[in-house]
Amino acid sequence: MTAPTDAAGYTLAVVGFGTMGQGIAVAAAAAGAAVRGYDRDDALPGARDALRGTWQRFTGRDVDDTGGPGGITVTGDLAAAVAGADVVVEAVSEDVAVKVPVLAEVSGLASADAVVATNTSSLPIDTLADAVTHPRRFVATHFFNPAELVPCVEVAAAPATASETVDRACTVLTAIGKEPVVVRAAPGFIANRLQLALFLEALACVDEGLATPEQVDTVVRRSFGFRLPAYGPFQIADMAGLDVYASILDTLEVTYGPQFAQPASLRGLVAEGRLGTKAGHGFAAYTAAEVDALMRERDGRYRRMLGAVDAEHTPD
Repeated sequence: MTAPTDAAGYTLAVVGFGTMGQGIAVAAAAAGAAVRGYDRDDALPGARDALRGTWQRFTGRDVDDTGGPGGITVTGDLAAAVAGADVVVEAVSEDVAVKVPVLAEVSGLASADAVVATNTSSLPIDTLADAVTHPRRFVATHFFNPAELVPCVEVAAAPATASETVDRACTVLTAIGKEPVVVRAAPGFIANRLQLALFLEALACVDEGLATPEQVDTVVRRSFGFRLPAYGPFQIADMAGLDVYASILDTLEVTYGPQFAQPASLRGLVAEGRLGTKAGHGFAAYTAAEVDALMRERDGRYRRMLGAVDAEHTPD
């Protein structure tokens, strides 16, 4: 996880204190931000109880009803929760009909210069932005569960969003220990589009009788999934060889159809001889020294990861 910087100068309001809202609040508070959480009065006792567990697991420290280090407070007063906040993160249910009225109310109560963020993974950003007073300050932030632990946050702007809003959101996210990645708004953003594509193919393998769910999980964890914490798909492809990928796709297309056809961009790279690290250029360019350093780094990372994973699964 990215090491948090000093977030003590920031105040975050989190509207909707379910699983995601609590995780966001704990990450921010642990980094030193003042955090106010809002939920309905009838949900507050359960929210406070769950908060204790989330905080203790993440920090190893205790928390009382009014907050802990970082100043988490949980209230049923929406106006009090958002007043003076630098950033308001709406984290209610993933439902347009629920989010729209909440965003309208929140943006009417928050300071005019506050960033108003919606935590969403798939909903239409334009529709949500239309509900916000002063939509220049609106931005989408896609946190991942558990939000207190997963480093990445996808950040997407609506058409009316000001560039300063995106910059401010990224600054605060970095301060609370997150790694913001600015992407163009689209259904599912990047992460859900990738992980749902994997899920559909995994399910197809099971439905076709090729393996059980447990076997598929093992194959993923101990093969390409093993590499993903260290490198993304483009760098892994460069190290494997783009010509190898092209050949595999040709075989898969024959069996499974056009969804595995080589994209024109990949055909172009292979035709140009840009085959990856072995050719000095693939999706990225590499000098001979950089390739040698990358291979050494890769082997070292994989050995450390293998040792850590195997240690966790070794009986005491």
